[in-house]
Amino acid sequence: MPTIYDFSVTKTSGERFPLYQYEGKPVLIVNTASKCKYTHQFDDMQKLYDRYKEQGLQIIGFPCNQFAEQEPGSSEEAESFCQINYGVKFPMFSKMDVNGEAAHPLYDFLKKSGPFAGFDESDVQAKLLKLMVADKAPEWLHGDAIKWNFTKFLIDTEGHVVKRFEPVDSIDEIQASIEQLL
Repeated sequence: MPTIYDFSVTKTSGERFPLYQYEGKPVLIVNTASKCKYTHQFDDMQKLYDRYKEQGLQIIGFPCNQFAEQEPGSSEEAESFCQINYGVKFPMFSKMDVNGEAAHPLYDFLKKSGPFAGFDESDVQAKLLKLMVADKAPEWLHGDAIKWNFTKFLIDTEGHVVKRFEPVDSIDEIQASIEQLL
């Protein structure tokens, strides 16, 4: 069975980075954007990283411009934005597509391993997200496609997807799932 360790990604420097370097550590993978209504989530992710990095947690970000062109700059600009505006110290990698024909193979794996659970119609934020996706990126509305920026995948210490979190999921829920892995 494949794991995230079977994939390599690209650092903002252009250097290839094999994900097997995270073997034995829990990893939170997130697609990001600097001009998104969810960009403030960098604060919460940095707090999680600060709290749990000594216990092995890794958080890795992948800027993506597929959702309303909310990451228009270069990979280096995205990384700099995160560091300057949110004090991000966890690794940010090169921009990549997460959906469609040009989607990075890592994201194809993540979507298959952590399928979309659907929109919680009883949650106002989830309803608003669904409306936004329907309006701005209807091609991603159905199936397991990443719906928007700041979708997160929690990976266990063996490289398997444990849980998928949508942009509207609470940081408390993410934290509780991380604590179960540590």
